[in-house]
Amino acid sequence: MTPASSCLDILLAASQAEIYLLDPASLHIVQASATACRNNRYEAAALRQLTLAALAPQLARAAFEAALARRQPLAARLRRADGSEYAAQLCLQTVQHEGQELILAMAEDQCAGCTADDALRQVQSRFDAIVTHTPGLVYQFVLAADGSVAFPYLSDGCQALLGLPAAALHAAPQRFLELILEEDRDSYQDAMHASASSLWSWNWEGRIWVDAWKDVKWINLRSTPRLLPGGGVQWEGIMTNITESKLEQLEVRQSRARLAELTAHIEKVKEQERTRIAREIHDDLGGNLTAIKMALAMLAARLPEAPGPLHEKAAYVDSLVDRTIDAVHRITLDLRPSILDFGLVAALDWQARDFTTQAGIACSFHSNVKELELDPDQAAALFRIGQEALTNIAKHANASQVSVKLTRTRHQISLKISDDGDGIRQADRSKPQSFGLRGMAERANALGGTLTLSHAPGGGTVVAIKIKREMDDAAPPAGGSGATIATVAVPKYQAS
Repeated sequence: MTPASSCLDILLAASQAEIYLLDPASLHIVQASATACRNNRYEAAALRQLTLAALAPQLARAAFEAALARRQPLAARLRRADGSEYAAQLCLQTVQHEGQELILAMAEDQCAGCTADDALRQVQSRFDAIVTHTPGLVYQFVLAADGSVAFPYLSDGCQALLGLPAAALHAAPQRFLELILEEDRDSYQDAMHASASSLWSWNWEGRIWVDAWKDVKWINLRSTPRLLPGGGVQWEGIMTNITESKLEQLEVRQSRARLAELTAHIEKVKEQERTRIAREIHDDLGGNLTAIKMALAMLAARLPEAPGPLHEKAAYVDSLVDRTIDAVHRITLDLRPSILDFGLVAALDWQARDFTTQAGIACSFHSNVKELELDPDQAAALFRIGQEALTNIAKHANASQVSVKLTRTRHQISLKISDDGDGIRQADRSKPQSFGLRGMAERANALGGTLTLSHAPGGGTVVAIKIKREMDDAAPPAGGSGATIATVAVPKYQAS
């Protein structure tokens, strides 16, 4: 392919004028510019099925050949796909394209009174202005049927982007692959071959080593493929330097990763502190209150048998101590339910029953395992996620039925909370004050898992948490990973 032929390909794609390449013998349309397809309301493939006689039915062949020979503009009426017609001036010229002699016909209002050479130079000037002011490297790339590659066209941005003059890549096109860092070459090749096989756009980003500056650059290339005669594929596109934005992107990712680690650490410390406070309240305050109640009972037993103000006061203090003990139990359970010491399965079962009692909404719990070996921090995090999900249901869902399912498979642990309420709207998920949902997602991420919100069949919401589990030698649950989920019966927990 000659440079002039390559330039013509780019002009066909970039020109604002209607350009047609015609077979000299049959005047069949071989190729047309995007503007020609758009103005005539044809798909490119459909336009290539036409001859000039179908496009300009009133144009005589003799007048066409005479204008071509004299290289003078020719008045014609062109017919669109919908049958409407419009007047145009055709500028005609013989050109070489891909080793074939063709007729270039350019239809443009501004072409009246100009020659085909003038019109072509005008389009070339526009194209040069576009390329010159385009940041990056405008290029053509060819993958031949035999696997060889070529760069038929490279703009002046080649030296600035790749540190190589265009002539160097013209002479040795394989040098571009050598510029790409070894760990990124496979993705480059895969993207290229995928685009060639599907004839879909090629969008790839990766790193190159620029020897001229002893530096690594991130580049992005975007191009559109088309099939060539003989089975090759040619792309026209642009390469740009995305180093700055990529480094900023990597920095944001690292910042988010550090923030996630900090959040996970804070949650872990918070849970440990809750456990410590709960234990101290239970042991110290609970023990003291129990001792006070016992001492009060002893004092009450020594009071005169006849009822009086002292009996009333003793009864009042005794009821006050009972209420305080109940408050201590409630606060302790809120900080960290000691049922977690019996495992996550027992804790979730207790949580579901407690939710039914407190919220007045029927809540069932099912699991395909009776016991689940988990790190205490993981168990606490899953328990807290379930707790927050149930709190949201009680506050916002208007539900009448809730289901909590814990499933262990060979590769993961899944916790699913479903309700039959109003459902959650997309706007609710992105509210700035949706700290509950964010907290649940952050806890799931800290566990190396995912949290998803979806609509339940028939209405309502499904909150699903999935975390990967470490493989062990323990046998899988009865029936394997596809076992039917059954209700787990655990003793009803009483606060103590």
